[in-house]
Amino acid sequence: MKLWNKDEKINKKVEDFTVGDDRKLDIYLAEFDVLGTLAHITMLESINLLKKEELHKLKSELLAIHRQIKENKFQIREDIEDVHSQVEFMLTEKLGSLGEKIHAGRSRNDQVLTDIKLFIRNKIKTIAYKTESLFDALINRSEKYKDVLLPGYTHLQIAMPSSFGLWFGSYAESLTDDLQLLLAAYRINNQNPLGSAAGYGSSFPINRQLTTELLGFDLMSYNVVYAQMGRGKTEKITAMAIALIASTLSRLANDICLYMSQNFNFLSLPDEYVTGSSIMPHKKNPDVFEILRARCNKIQALHNEISYITNNLPSGYFRDLQIIKESLFPAFICIEDCLSVSADVIEKLIIKKDILDDEKYKYLFSVEEVNKEVLKGVPFREAYMKIKKRIQENKYAAGKTINHTHEGSIGNLCNHKIREKMNKILSDFQFEKTEKAINKLLE
Repeated sequence: MKLWNKDEKINKKVEDFTVGDDRKLDIYLAEFDVLGTLAHITMLESINLLKKEELHKLKSELLAIHRQIKENKFQIREDIEDVHSQVEFMLTEKLGSLGEKIHAGRSRNDQVLTDIKLFIRNKIKTIAYKTESLFDALINRSEKYKDVLLPGYTHLQIAMPSSFGLWFGSYAESLTDDLQLLLAAYRINNQNPLGSAAGYGSSFPINRQLTTELLGFDLMSYNVVYAQMGRGKTEKITAMAIALIASTLSRLANDICLYMSQNFNFLSLPDEYVTGSSIMPHKKNPDVFEILRARCNKIQALHNEISYITNNLPSGYFRDLQIIKESLFPAFICIEDCLSVSADVIEKLIIKKDILDDEKYKYLFSVEEVNKEVLKGVPFREAYMKIKKRIQENKYAAGKTINHTHEGSIGNLCNHKIREKMNKILSDFQFEKTEKAINKLLE
């Protein structure tokens, strides 16, 4: 069954090529296709294109399909093209010609657009909460080890004192900026395209504001041509947002791989979190962070892939856009897994203490010595040269105490302020608004 129809039978090879992986990928959209259809038929009844008893019958069957989906019992038949066709087929199988009425006032174009936006909205919520879990793990570790010092590096050269509090906290705050971009993607995504049909609207007096409210969208994409142009653009913006999170995770993973090496020896993991070598019995490899780094780097390439698919498309719908699903949908699963494993393993990191007792870090506090001279009234450049000369003449000796008090420094991490930032961003998503709308739709 197909929602489009022609008298001539399509070539089997062409059909298989054009359908591609849609049957498999559309399972991700099944729940949201039902939600979009529930909103659409409610609107059709409000403009007298369906009778109340017809709406009741259709809604009852759609809710039954929704339960099948939630119980993992929903399948797309091999002879059916996509999820939209499967849902309509199931309705007509149960309700006869009444099931054929659900497509009035919409096209498969705005139907799949709506499905994808609802799907992305749901995935962004999951990613936001998983990011919060990782954030909590990082902030907790930052507080626990705020007084444990480690060397800071620039150019991979020993530079100035740092601390595990600063290091863990830096990645926690990085996630707050990452969520700002995810919030922007969420807001751009959370606009209703339903009713744009094939991209040129409908002659039916459809009520797009009603479906916007029923589905919990913030706004609608008003211009029906632009609503269709949002396909691909929305996915690219979302890919950029998850790429930023992936970038933070990749950098964190890279730090940990360095810090676990014997040359640094700042961190370790319990034996159950590392792997070994087939020939070197002493090896304890941080494979989990190496795989994390690679997966996150792969995610960062996604928005470029989407750009190449969409860059030379004019306005209007084109089947090229179907291909985006093949990369985008698995990317959501990947970033969710990366966030989950990061939060788990961060909690297991074993922190080495007394790192700075090593002789190679004896110059780490040279800036502190310069600053002591400045506090005595010596001009900074003169103080700098004074300490530099001591180092060159091998007369340098320094204590290992620091007195950093300003906001965000070793002695004043401002973790409570960073947590306030995170909480504010999460509240700005207003997930409860969309949840309330969807729950009402499913009553």
